[in-house]
This record gives sequence, structure tokens and C-alpha cells, in this order.
Amino acid sequence: MEEGNSAGSGGSDSSTSGSGGAQQRELERMAEVLVTGEQLRLRLHEEKVIKDRRHHLKTYPNCFVAKELIDWLIEHKEASDRETAIKLMQKLADRGIIHHVCDEHKEFKDVKLFYRFRKDDGTFPLDNEVKAFVRGQRLYEKLMSPENTLLQPREEEGVKYERTFMASEFLDWLVQEGEATTRKEAEQLCHRLMEHSIIQHVSNKHPFVDSNLLYQFRMNFRRRRRLMELLNEKSPSSQETHDSPFCLRKQSHDNRKSTSFMSVSPSKEVKIVSAMRRSSMSSCGGSGYFSGSPPASGSPPVLCNPKSVLKRPVTSEELLTPGAPYARKTFTVVGDAVGWGFVVRGSKPCHIQAVDPSGPAAAAGMKVCQFVVSVNGLNVLHVDYRTVSNLILTGPRTIVMEVMEELEC
Repeated sequence: MEEGNSAGSGGSDSSTSGSGGAQQRELERMAEVLVTGEQLRLRLHEEKVIKDRRHHLKTYPNCFVAKELIDWLIEHKEASDRETAIKLMQKLADRGIIHHVCDEHKEFKDVKLFYRFRKDDGTFPLDNEVKAFVRGQRLYEKLMSPENTLLQPREEEGVKYERTFMASEFLDWLVQEGEATTRKEAEQLCHRLMEHSIIQHVSNKHPFVDSNLLYQFRMNFRRRRRLMELLNEKSPSSQETHDSPFCLRKQSHDNRKSTSFMSVSPSKEVKIVSAMRRSSMSSCGGSGYFSGSPPASGSPPVLCNPKSVLKRPVTSEELLTPGAPYARKTFTVVGDAVGWGFVVRGSKPCHIQAVDPSGPAAAAGMKVCQFVVSVNGLNVLHVDYRTVSNLILTGPRTIVMEVMEELEC
């Protein structure tokens, strides 16, 4: 993105662009850690892991025991082992999201020490970056409410973009909602949101201008993060998309063994991509496949094939025809620390394009060529994979999927 905008610039401009790109990546990393930490904090409160505790006749409100939290992370498949769990929590400590209740230990330890989220004791530092992030998250949540229609799919220069807002309409909305007293103040707010990488022009060609230009939020604040994403230091190289399918992943790290897989026979269309997480993703081949930055653990590549695995097109009407040679099946898939392990593609109906043989979806019985009928009780036969993706990415970790598969398969 940044490289495209700086093409043809002189040496000094190129240097400035590189510096700006590094700052943007750091802001993106900070935002992801903040969202991930807040989602974890809410879960721990809900499950009573965070509570008031007593030690030596003193009460420490809203805290958790480090050793108990590590047990919880492993039990809930947020970490594979205790060492990984410690690394994950240290990431939150390094970013100032959690701390020892008496600030006597800077390192997160697998012992019976009390730690607390700074948001629970009012000590979280609200610098300009955090203030911009909090403001952006609040605006995003308001825009995502069912009664709000400002975010819409729109086209600019012949390209269609999801969840866009028009600059002039967004300024009107900010004033109407009391987020700014004047249009000029609203525009200044938008400039700050762009400076802190909260919003961007859809193709990164323009600063924020009161016009009919289209803009988007750079991240989906509602996407359920996995703590393992914190160990992926490399920030996404392009805007996160809510349209992504799900991860093809491998747990094995033994490079001596072949741990790649693919859904169809090798062909020229097969592309190798890094084993991806459910986190920030960028398009792979422009065909509905997405891959994220490679995991820090150096996971081996997996294969994704942009060519459909279906032998022929199938319509929803054909699936629902009485006596049609299709059988219904229902799977309950519990996502692990890196995802669910399948790729969905197509439209009206969607189909399963690929399944990681070592992933949760395969363990539940999912196979390629199955057609997706419903997700968590919601019929999706007449929508495309983007809608199905969004349902799962913004939903619970455990998903119930009804599918139909051809009887002869």
C-alpha cells in the first residue's frame, strides 16, 4: 500500500515513506494487542477467573492468579503449553495491559502471584494513540449497530469495496450523533483517525477529504481474536478483511516431514501460501483465498487452490428438490488457537473448498464438496461466502454447521 503511493518519489521521500510505514505497522500491532487483551479481560470476568482475592488479610479487587490463568488458557486451547501461555501473557504485560498488583514483578511468572488488567484499576495509560483507538472502536460499534446503515458495499473506480462509508455522509453522521459539534471538528477527528491507522481511503490514494470518496475502518474490532495471534509479530501487509474464509493450519513443526496438504490434485492453479491464522488477512490470488502473515513459529506452507473443487455448478434449488441425491449432516466444530481448519467458497450455495486434515473441522467430519446449509441455526443457502465468513468470524468459537453432501461421494 505505502509502496504504491510513494512510487516515483525521490530518495528522501522514500525514506520518509519507510518510516511512516513502520509507524503504521506499529500502530496496527498495538491495536491488535489492545483488542485481544480486552476480549480476554471480558472472558475472564465472565468466567469468574478475575475476582476479588485476599492475601495476608488484604483484599485485592479484580485480579487473577497467574498459575490459574495459565491452566485456564491451556484448558480453553488458547495456548498449547505453559511456556507458550507465559509468552502470551508477557506480551500483554509488555504493552501495559496487565501488571502485578503491587508492581513488584515485571515478568509474568507461572506461580501463585496476583495480576490485574490495568483497565480494571484505572491505571491504563491513555496516550494519544490509545485515545484514538478507543474513539475509533466506539465509532465502529455504533456504526455496526443493526439500525445503522452508513456502512455499505460501494464501488469506486470500478472496484467494489465492503463496509465503506462516504466521507461527506460520515461527517454528517458524526455531528448528528454528537461526536463533534461542527463539521470542521468532525473532519479534524477523521484526520486523527487516519493518522492513527483507524480508517483509510479504500485504495489508500487519498487523505481524508470532505467529498464523495469512500473510506473504511482498517480493522474489524468485533472479530474474535486468538491469543496465539500475539506471537505473530509481523503485522498485516494490507487491510484486514472480514470477507476471508478460514485458516488452513498445521500444528506440526517438524520440517523433515511433509506437512503440506491440498484439497485437489496438483495443477498450475495451485498456489503455496503461508499457514495462516484467523487473524488479519490479505487476498491470495484475488480469488477468495486469504492468507495472513506467517506464524512466528515458522509453520510450513499449506496449499490453497483458487480453482473450485466442485465438478459442476449446483444451485440451492437443486439441493432442496425432493428426492435429490444429497444427504444432510450436522457438525459441531470447536475452533482451536489458530482457527477451525477449513476454507469456504462460492455463492448460493457456498461449499467447502478445503479442509485441513489435522484441524477441528476434519475431526468433526467435514469434507470438501459439502454445501453449507446453515451456520448456528441461520440458513445461508442463498448467500455468498463473504456473508458466511462474517457470521463465523464474529460469532462464538463453537459453530454448528449443517451441510449437504452428494450421496455418491
